[in-house]
Amino acid sequence: MNDDYYELLGVSRDASTEEIKKAYRKLARTLHPDVNPDPEASEKFKRVSQAYETLSNADKRRQYDMGGGPGMGGGGGFPGGGAGFDFNDIFDMFAGAAGMRGRGQGPVPRQRRGGDVLRRVKIDLRDVVFGTEEQVTFRTAVLCERCDGACAEPGTSPTRCTACNGSGHVQRVAQSLLGQMVTMAPCPTCEGHGDVIEQPCTSCSGHGRTPSERTVTVRIPSGVENGTRIQLRGEGETGEAGGPAGDLFVELAVTDHEMFERDGDDLVITMAVPMTSAALGATIPLETFDGSQEIDVKPGAQPGEEITLKGLGVTPLRRERRGDIRVVLDVAVPSSLSEEERDLLEQFAALRGDESTRRRGHGPFAKLRDRLREF
Repeated sequence: MNDDYYELLGVSRDASTEEIKKAYRKLARTLHPDVNPDPEASEKFKRVSQAYETLSNADKRRQYDMGGGPGMGGGGGFPGGGAGFDFNDIFDMFAGAAGMRGRGQGPVPRQRRGGDVLRRVKIDLRDVVFGTEEQVTFRTAVLCERCDGACAEPGTSPTRCTACNGSGHVQRVAQSLLGQMVTMAPCPTCEGHGDVIEQPCTSCSGHGRTPSERTVTVRIPSGVENGTRIQLRGEGETGEAGGPAGDLFVELAVTDHEMFERDGDDLVITMAVPMTSAALGATIPLETFDGSQEIDVKPGAQPGEEITLKGLGVTPLRRERRGDIRVVLDVAVPSSLSEEERDLLEQFAALRGDESTRRRGHGPFAKLRDRLREF
């Protein structure tokens, strides 16, 4: 493959040896097989290394610039110590950092945080108005009563791992494209804990926790919304080996009410009012969450008109002032009338001069129609 070595390394043709070295190290960090298993990356790493070996050596670079072509110096496509390149530099990039991390970490604690628990609870609109308390029951992991989270059978204790001498890590030596690599890995005998439980607790099998059913009281404040999640810290699943418990999340589902709808902090109800009550005025009782209230419908009330009952709505979160109840009037027009009712309404329409509502048959042909009915 006839690569342009300068283009492959991403440097100009007059780049210094230090710039070439810097460009190669940057590419090696992403293309080396130990950090990038992609076969295409491995192939490109070989070509990049070939380019670096050529351009980092003054003689080989001079020959390459004079048209000597690629592949000079062979070397399997890996740098061989030209122009001050230190093999330990690239080794440190991959093996050194991992090895130091392994040596500095020490044993891995057995204790782990428990998982979070989510439960859904249904509440009604009254609970939203005033707030409430709910009992939430769920199955989860709790601290083992027999070993109290120690994981070992009572009267015994974990022993130091002889495979890693209590460090929790073991050294591994492997051959790589850059030579011998030394890394630190979790000890397979103790799984990185540094000690071994030879007699696990018979109740929890060495986990420090057991399955159980719990009931938690959840205080639900007023003003919550449908879908609100309440977080109770430390009320979730107990962690491994007595580790800290997770959290309990309670998601609220507010059921629909048969009369009221919520609009922010207000409660809205549509009330059907007879046509006569809307015209003449009336006092109509209404059952609210605070007991029975009287709705004062003024004479001449119109459809869609609102009557407000102050302070009988929802108490919002973190505030004391409650919203209102808004009563929307829906004037009910009768769909059928008796003869007497019709006559009375027609008299009313005549008094008001509302010709459009008079009974059909009172026009210019009314008498003729009445005489024809006699035959």
